[in-house]
Amino acid sequence: MHPRLVLASASPRRKDLLADLGLPFDVRPADVDETPQPGESPEALVARLAGSKAEAGARATGPDAVVVGADTIVAIGDDVLGKPADAVGAADMLRRLAARTHRVLTGVAVAVTARPTALEVVTTDVTFRSLTADEIAAYVATGEPLDKAGAYGIQGQGGALVSSIDGPYDNVVGLPLECVRRLLAAAGMDLPPPH
Repeated sequence: MHPRLVLASASPRRKDLLADLGLPFDVRPADVDETPQPGESPEALVARLAGSKAEAGARATGPDAVVVGADTIVAIGDDVLGKPADAVGAADMLRRLAARTHRVLTGVAVAVTARPTALEVVTTDVTFRSLTADEIAAYVATGEPLDKAGAYGIQGQGGALVSSIDGPYDNVVGLPLECVRRLLAAAGMDLPPPH
């Protein structure tokens, strides 16, 4: 019997990426408090949240499931840029990101009942080109930045803001598949070969 694969995330982008592995899976979002703890580094934050999501999912689905949890943030130094509260917040974030390099960090956790949770953090450096006030306003007006960490989606119109990336592209979208494959294989999942 094959274990059941469960994605503990409501993100449509993560769902699409996980589907690329060619395995059937269920989506069961885990509800965890995503508030950063005092003094918590960006790396520690995404690791804690990914682990909490995977473990909550494992508790909810039972012992026959392998649960993937993930959390993605944008960081400038130790400042975490989450999802903007509104259009003004989105524009502020985009001004901060313009003409500089930031990090996109994704914590990936795989939880199986009665086993220690496997956890990795993947980092991609993303550099934005210079942006004019009109470009920022036009992008914010699309509505795309409002549900994205750091106020942009590299896989959408936000890709035009980026001048270069160093690291996995799918990590910036929200789920680094090479890492996911490694953790699932270690948890005993039979994976089809990469395509």
